[in-house]
Amino acid sequence: MSLLLLKLQVFLFLICASPSALPSKTTELDILMTIRDSLDPQNRVLTSWTPHSDPCSSVAGVFEGVACNQEGLVANISLQGKGLSGRIPSAISGLKSLTGLYLHFNALNGILPKEIAALTHLTDLYLNVNELSGDIPREIANLSNLQVLQISYNEFTGGVPSELKKLKKLSALSVQYNQLNGAIPASLGELESLTRLDLSFNQFFGPIPVNLAYAPKLKILDVRNNSLSGNIPKALERLKGGFQYMNNPGLCGIGFANLAPCKAVISSSDPIRPEPYEPRNLSTEVLPTTVQPKDIKPSKSSNIGLVFGVIAVTFASTIFGLFIVLWYRHQKLKLGTTANTTDTRLSLNKIREPRRKIASPLISLEYSNGWDPLAKGQSGYSQEFLESLMFNLEDIERATQCFSELNLLGKSDFSTVYRGILRDGSVVVVKCIAKTSCKPDETEFLKGLKILASLRHENLVRLRGFCCSKSRGECFLVYDFVSNASLLRYLDVKRDDDDDAIVLEWSTRVSIIHGIAKGIAYLHGKKGSKGSLVHQNLSAHTVLLDSRYNAVLAYSGLHKLLADDVVFSTLKASAAMGYLAPEYTKTGRLTEKSDVYAFGVMVFQLLSGKRDITQLSRQGVETVSYRDVVDEKLEGKFSESEAAKLWGVALLCTHKSPHLRPYMEDVIQELCD
Repeated sequence: MSLLLLKLQVFLFLICASPSALPSKTTELDILMTIRDSLDPQNRVLTSWTPHSDPCSSVAGVFEGVACNQEGLVANISLQGKGLSGRIPSAISGLKSLTGLYLHFNALNGILPKEIAALTHLTDLYLNVNELSGDIPREIANLSNLQVLQISYNEFTGGVPSELKKLKKLSALSVQYNQLNGAIPASLGELESLTRLDLSFNQFFGPIPVNLAYAPKLKILDVRNNSLSGNIPKALERLKGGFQYMNNPGLCGIGFANLAPCKAVISSSDPIRPEPYEPRNLSTEVLPTTVQPKDIKPSKSSNIGLVFGVIAVTFASTIFGLFIVLWYRHQKLKLGTTANTTDTRLSLNKIREPRRKIASPLISLEYSNGWDPLAKGQSGYSQEFLESLMFNLEDIERATQCFSELNLLGKSDFSTVYRGILRDGSVVVVKCIAKTSCKPDETEFLKGLKILASLRHENLVRLRGFCCSKSRGECFLVYDFVSNASLLRYLDVKRDDDDDAIVLEWSTRVSIIHGIAKGIAYLHGKKGSKGSLVHQNLSAHTVLLDSRYNAVLAYSGLHKLLADDVVFSTLKASAAMGYLAPEYTKTGRLTEKSDVYAFGVMVFQLLSGKRDITQLSRQGVETVSYRDVVDEKLEGKFSESEAAKLWGVALLCTHKSPHLRPYMEDVIQELCD
C-alpha cells in the first residue's frame, strides 16, 4: 500500500512539474518590465512602466506607448523618438500578439535579436535611425505577416538575407545608410507585394538582378551610392522617376539618363541570351576546344603548345581583369565615402539637415493593415496626380523630428499640428488627423483631397501635399508655414501684460479685412456658380497672418475630408465663439451666406480689437456708433470714412436674414469703392 502511494505521489509530482501542465508564470507585465530595463537601463524615459500597474488599463498613459487589443494583450509598442539608449531584448519575443513595434529615432545599440522571429503577428517593424549593428537576422523571414521593415540609418553589416523572399506580404523594405555589402539577392524579385525597396548608401556590388526588375508591384527602387556594375535590366524603365541609380559608375544601359550603353562582350556571331549572374570558377571551367579541318593533322607538340598558350593567355587576362576590378572598386569606395570617411554613421543632427532639394515629394508606400484610401484602382485619379502630392512617412517624421513635443503647435479634438522642416529647407505645418476622424468612404475622401489640392490663391494657405499612413492610422496634411500666427493673437491685446504685444495699425487692419474678403470670394466663385466652396470654419483662429501681415485663410475645404461627426463638433465650437450664422439652427445647412456672416463678425473684431463682440448685435444699431467701437489702443489714429464703411459692411454681413446679406463679390466691390 505504501509503495502504491509512493508511486502515486511521484506520478502527481511529474504531472505538476511538467511545463505544459501549468500556466506560464511569466506574464506580459513581467516581459514589459524586462523590455523596460533593456531599452531604458537608466529608467529616464519609461517611468510610467511600473510593476504594479496594468499595461492594458483603460486609463491613458499608464504604460506610455503601449496599446492592447480586445483580448487585453499587448498589440502595439510605439516609442519612437524617446531618446532610448539601451538594447532590444530577446524577451520581446514573449509578446505573441504584437503587431506593431515602433522604436525608430532613438539611440538603441547592439544586435537585433533573432528571437524576434517569434512575433508571427507582427506587421510593422520600425527600427530606423538607431545604432544597431551586426547582421540582419535570417530568422526575420519567419515573420509571415510582416508588411513594413524599416532598419535604415543603422550600422548593420553583412548582406541582405535571401531568405526574405518568404515574406510574401512585405510591401516596404528600407535598409539605406548602413554598411551592408555583397550582391543584391535575386530572390527579392519573388516578393509579390513589394512596392518599395531602398538599398541606397551601402556597399552592395555586382549587377541589379533581372528578377528584381519584374517584381509585380515594385514602384520605388533606390540603389544610389553603392558599387553596382553591369547592364541595368531594361524592365526597370517602367519605374520612371521611382528608379534611383546615381553614383554607381559601373552601371550601364540604354534608356537611362546619364548612363552610357554597355560594351558588348559577346562575339557578334553568337546569339545574345540572357543568363543568370553566377561567379566564374576558373579552376573548373572547361576551355573551348578548337575544331580543326579533317584533312589537316596537327602534331602532338603543336597541340600541347596551343593548350599551354591558351592557358597562359587566359591566366594573364584573368589576373589583369582582377587587378582592374579591385582598382575600380577601391576608387568607387573612395568616391562613395568621401563625405564620411571617419564615421560611416550619420548623426541625428545630420539626418535632420536638408540633403538635397527634390523636385517633388516621394510617394508613400509604407502602408500596412486597415484603411487605404489610395489603393490602386479605387481613387479614380491618375497616378501622376497622386504622386505630385504624396509625401513619404519617413519625410514627415524627419521634418517634425518624429513628432517631437518641441515642434507641437497645437491640438484639437480631432487633430494635432506640428511645425516641420522639409529636406529642401522649407518650413511647413503638418496637420495630423486620425483615421477615425476622416471620411470612411475612400472615394469621397479622395475627392476632398483633389479639391484641397486645386485651391491656389494668394489669400489661402497652400496645401503642399499629404501622406496617409495605415500603419499609424493617420493622415498628414502638409501646409506652408505662416509666420505671424493667427488673427486671434492680435485681439484683446494688453500691453501691460506682454511687452511684446503687437497692436495692429489701422492700415494693417484694413488690409487684413480686404485679404479675408478676397480669399472667401475666391472660394465662393462667381455669384450663383455651381463650383462654389463654403469654408464652414471661418474665425480669427483660421485666419493667419504672413510675414507682411497679409491675411491667408487656413484649412479651406478641410471639411471635405472629415467625418460628419467631426465636422459637427467644429461647428459647435464655431457657434460658441459667435461665428455660426443663426439660420443654421433652423435649416442645418451651411451656405455661402454662412461664410459672409462669419466675415462680418471678424470685421467687428478688427474694428474693436476684441474677441467677444456679442454686445455688437443688431439690437444696438440705433444706439451704438462706430466711434464707440473702434479700438482705443489705436489712440484715434484711424480713418473715419473707412471705419464708417467697414461698420456698415459688418452690419450688413451679419444681418439676421441670409437673403439680405451680400455676396462676397459685392462686398469686395463695396470695399474697393
